[in-house]
Amino acid sequence: MNTKTIDITNIGLMLLSCALAYVMPFELFLFSYAVLGPLHYLTEITWLKQRDCFTTGKKDYIFLIVPCVILTFIVLVGTYHDKPVVDGLYEFCTSLFGLKFFGSAYIMIFVAFFSALAFVLFKDGLYKLIFILVTLFLGIILKDVRPIFIFFAIFLPTLIHVFVFTGLFIILGALKNRSITGIVSALVFVLCAVIFFIWKPIFHFYAATDYAQQAVYMGGNGFATVNMAIISFLQNGRISMETLFQSQVGLSVGRFIAFAYTYHYLNWFSKTEVIKWHKVPAKWLAAVVGLWIFSVVLYVYDYKTGLMALYFLSMLHVFLEFPLNYRSVIGIVEESRIFAGFQKPKVVKTKAVAATARKK
Repeated sequence: MNTKTIDITNIGLMLLSCALAYVMPFELFLFSYAVLGPLHYLTEITWLKQRDCFTTGKKDYIFLIVPCVILTFIVLVGTYHDKPVVDGLYEFCTSLFGLKFFGSAYIMIFVAFFSALAFVLFKDGLYKLIFILVTLFLGIILKDVRPIFIFFAIFLPTLIHVFVFTGLFIILGALKNRSITGIVSALVFVLCAVIFFIWKPIFHFYAATDYAQQAVYMGGNGFATVNMAIISFLQNGRISMETLFQSQVGLSVGRFIAFAYTYHYLNWFSKTEVIKWHKVPAKWLAAVVGLWIFSVVLYVYDYKTGLMALYFLSMLHVFLEFPLNYRSVIGIVEESRIFAGFQKPKVVKTKAVAATARKK
């Protein structure tokens, strides 16, 4: 499958995701997250691990796993603190660290995000350690700054991951391949996102099911926190269930989120032959398929149970992708400079070329 075919395929997937998001936004989101999501992050984790997560050190990924483990602990204990078994642990942690301990989960995301930059820029372990410690210090200082908290705790692991970073990958691919169809796909991607806030129909044949509303809202602590954060930027006033699931602004935001997540997953699977994420040991692939089937069963049994059970893996793939996100930004800058004539293309020497050069 050549680059042009892949670009055209992705344009089709964008339009399909957009159309489905218009018709049944909340149900589409829940389906994509529960069925496509686990298969995506399970395969991406194995793919990233084979490539040392695109860091300068082979063990750097461990320092991305640690904050993810801590974050998962905070979220799970905070979520189930009303359970008898967890209540004692919750009381111990809050007495030891203070109530703000659970409100500062974003610090782990903050630390992981900026630590990933150190793993891309530096090779010296000491520089990396200093960078991580400074990042941790800054995260603690800035934890009460609301815009920063919202950015890292709500948007970075969700919409920025599935929409912004996906857009960056599309742009980088278009620039690297000097592909007109790639540029068109990037424009279609942006257009699909914008159109939800321009054309805002309310289809009388559609109403979010009670199941969808409960699964998205989860008592105000579920996926709806992202919807509410966006809606609060678009309009003032109290955000009710009706605002979330029935109003024009609520439907626009729901459609955008459903589109972003659905296409993010489909984009990954459409590029199988390019990035070759399926080229892993057979045992790994069997484990991935087994875990995927188990995760879907969990979501079918109870959506919240599936979400919590898979929380660590879902966040881990976000954390492990941070170095690749930085490299994508660097790649876009370099390719743009080459295209504009400010920088010469890098000459990649194959083993055969290098051998010939040594003989000369």
